Amino acid sequence: MGPILSFQDFLDMLRRRAWVILLVIVIGCGLSVFAALNQKHKYSSTEVIQVVQPKIADDLARSTVEGTPARRLQLIEQRVMARDSVLNVIRENNLYADMPALTDNEKVDLLRTSVNINGLSGNGSPDGWVSVVTVTAEMPTAQQAQQIAHEFARLTIELSNESRLEQARETLAFFTAREETLRDQISRVEEELAEYRKQNEIALPGTLEIRREEITSINSELLGISQERIRIERAADLSRRNDRPATAERKLADFNDQLTTLDAQEKLLRDRKGELENSLQSSPQVERRVGAFDRELDQLRGQLEDASSRRTEAEVGYRLETQSQSERLTVIEPANLPDYPFTRSRKKLAVAGGMVSVVMALALAFVLELMNPVMRTAAHMERDLGIRPVVSVPYLDTRRRRRLFRRDKRRDHAA
Repeated sequence: MGPILSFQDFLDMLRRRAWVILLVIVIGCGLSVFAALNQKHKYSSTEVIQVVQPKIADDLARSTVEGTPARRLQLIEQRVMARDSVLNVIRENNLYADMPALTDNEKVDLLRTSVNINGLSGNGSPDGWVSVVTVTAEMPTAQQAQQIAHEFARLTIELSNESRLEQARETLAFFTAREETLRDQISRVEEELAEYRKQNEIALPGTLEIRREEITSINSELLGISQERIRIERAADLSRRNDRPATAERKLADFNDQLTTLDAQEKLLRDRKGELENSLQSSPQVERRVGAFDRELDQLRGQLEDASSRRTEAEVGYRLETQSQSERLTVIEPANLPDYPFTRSRKKLAVAGGMVSVVMALALAFVLELMNPVMRTAAHMERDLGIRPVVSVPYLDTRRRRRLFRRDKRRDHAA
């Protein structure tokens, strides 16, 4: 306890340090009153938005908007709190008009710190599912708090609807364009295949066996021509040996005409056979090329079927968004007009400041006593030195007597 050993010592300290204590209390109370008077009250208003689940189950009609509600809410909050969006709210509601010295960036920062958007998940909700969104605004007046909370809630709902509709529209447009592109590619490949078939008709699948049979038939005809040639040549030899010269000459001329005809037939058949054999030799390359066309067409048709299915789903999702049948946000508790500010009362702040000033004043007085350790009583001397004093002379303040003596002396001198 230092120099304070009893309640009387405490009272003596108060008497000795009265001016310091009073000065600290007066300054502290003045500062407390000044701070209380300059404190600006803030009002809080909250608007509650519910995340309504789709009216039609996803198994029956699936939405094309992907991602969890928490993730979408985070993206929407970023757009709502964007600089341009916040500045529009400030200008439309004439906020901070009493603070013209603030820059636009400072106003944006003030409003961002005054508005809070939170998503709350219900009991038993899956991960990432948000059932309720709260928009809280803290403003200097009750009307502004209600107005700003409602404004940001409206922006949140509008941006949510716009983002879902835009995503559904872009998804539908993408798969529609994808389907048209695939149809054009299929038409182009079919045209190329038809032209290739036309150029290589002889070696097309299905005609190879016919061409082989035709070659066999040509070989048979060539064999028959050879046999006919042998027969004619033997008949010519017999005619030259047995017939008279005039008859033999006439028959030989006829035989030569028949041989000329056979030569012409043989040449025609051999040319045809050569063409067929050449086409048969190029058939593997043609078959591989046609197979490549067929595989490309099968791949494109598979992609077209998948794109058509996805385009149908995207169209259903777009209709769900336009008809408000999918997930949406709706206000279940509008922003209320607050009755009282949520900040501390000015009176309580002034009283608390005054109490702190008193405590600080007493603490300062005690510190001053510790810095000036004077043994003012016999108890102090016995405690500090271990010696009991025999005589204790009380302190006599002679300053008042000296002042009275000087004043009386001046009077006598004047007289």
